[in-house]
This record gives sequence, structure tokens and C-alpha cells, in this order.
Amino acid sequence: MGGLSALLTRRSTAMAVLLVFFLSGASPAADTPSEEETAIAMSLAAMLRAARTVVSLNQDRINDPAIGDKGLDGKTLLAAAVPLYQEATGVDPLSIDPQSRHGRLLRAQMDAIAEVVDEHQPTLNQQGVGFKGFIPSTFGRLVNEAFGKRMGGEAEMKVTAPQELIRNRKARPDAWESEVIRTKLRAPDWPRGQFYSAVTTTKGRPAFRLAAPEYYGESCLSCHGEPKGEIDLTGYPKEGAKEGDLGGVLTVTLYR
Repeated sequence: MGGLSALLTRRSTAMAVLLVFFLSGASPAADTPSEEETAIAMSLAAMLRAARTVVSLNQDRINDPAIGDKGLDGKTLLAAAVPLYQEATGVDPLSIDPQSRHGRLLRAQMDAIAEVVDEHQPTLNQQGVGFKGFIPSTFGRLVNEAFGKRMGGEAEMKVTAPQELIRNRKARPDAWESEVIRTKLRAPDWPRGQFYSAVTTTKGRPAFRLAAPEYYGESCLSCHGEPKGEIDLTGYPKEGAKEGDLGGVLTVTLYR
């Protein structure tokens, strides 16, 4: 899903407050969603959004059949993503203590981002081929899978959506996500851009979970807009969405 750069600055003040709280070492109650967990989850969401934005901004170059080496390896993409993360959070990601839970998770995510981009260099740099299929949504899924392998049993990330918008079975919402989408994020009075978090049981374990809504931007509509039912360049029928519609939900799970 493109058009994500506008999302990076949404709620940036609240995000910065949460990160300051986390870095101060305050200790919230253990039986409710904590400020620390919220800060970590929002930080991970901001980094993924920043990296996806870089992919979105480079789509024309990635899909240019005349260009071989795109100059977009993992290190380069991260270098472009970090300023976007800082703009959204007010924090330099490399300033976060690498021995803390936040630092370990964020660095694992950044390593996953670089790994995915580096593994797909043959695809990105293939001449004579236009559309490469390396779009923000696919990139995000691959990063989340790589992150999950690194942090298996401690944290997971996923980009899902309302059931009728799911194109990849791996992105189907679980029971908790479906309920949150239905009763919270799609509620008429739900504040636009507001995340929802809770402590719940996931895979038989207590976990903090956060769901952050994502909305279709203008660049998303080439694949998800109108006319509804028309086949887009990825081979899927368009959903007939309009700019600003709820198009996805980024969820973060931190096991306790």
C-alpha cells in the first residue's frame, strides 16, 4: 500500500511522549497495556512505515526496465528510512539502548529490513522487466516474516485488513484483530488514526497487542480504487476504495 509518508507524522507528538516515558525507565502496572509496551509497538510501526515509504517513493525507479542497478540495497534503504522515523517519533533509533528490549527489537527489525532488500537485489535490478512486484505491501509482509524469525516467541508484527480486503491469505485477521477492526477501528466515532491496545491471550500466552489503522492514500488507488472489479497491475480486482478509507491495520504483538 502506497501513500504512507503522510502517516508517518500522524500522532508524532504522542509517539515522542511515549518514547520519552520509555527511555526514562518508568514502570507501569503489569496487568494493563503499559506505556513502555505502547512506545515499543509504536516505534516498530513507525520504522516499518518509514521503510515502506522509501519503497513507495522508489517504485518508478524499481520498475524502470531500462535501469539495472537501482542503487537501493539494504543499507541505502535504511539510511533513507531513518530520517522518516525520526520525523515521526522525534528520536534517533540508534540512540536507543541496544541492550534494552526496545533496542533489541528495533535493531532486529532494521536487520530484517536490510535482509529483505538485499535478498531481492536480483529482482530489483533485473533489466528488461517492468513491474517487479516489489511493492510496499509485499515488502512489509516479507519484513514482518523476517522479523518474526529473528524474534520468534518474543514479538510479532503483521499488516492485516478487514476480511473483504484481504488479498493474501497470510494477512487474514485473527479473531482478536477481526473484533478490533469491527468494534473499534471501523466504529463511526473512532478517532481517525487512533490505535487500540490491550493485554490478551495469544497462542496460549499473555501478550500486549496494538492495532494501528492505515488509510488509503492517493497512490494506493491505482491498485485499490475505482472502477471496482477492474483488474489492477498485480492481477487482483480493485476494491473501489476512496482516499482516506480504512485499507489496512498494522498489528504488533509483544509477548509477556
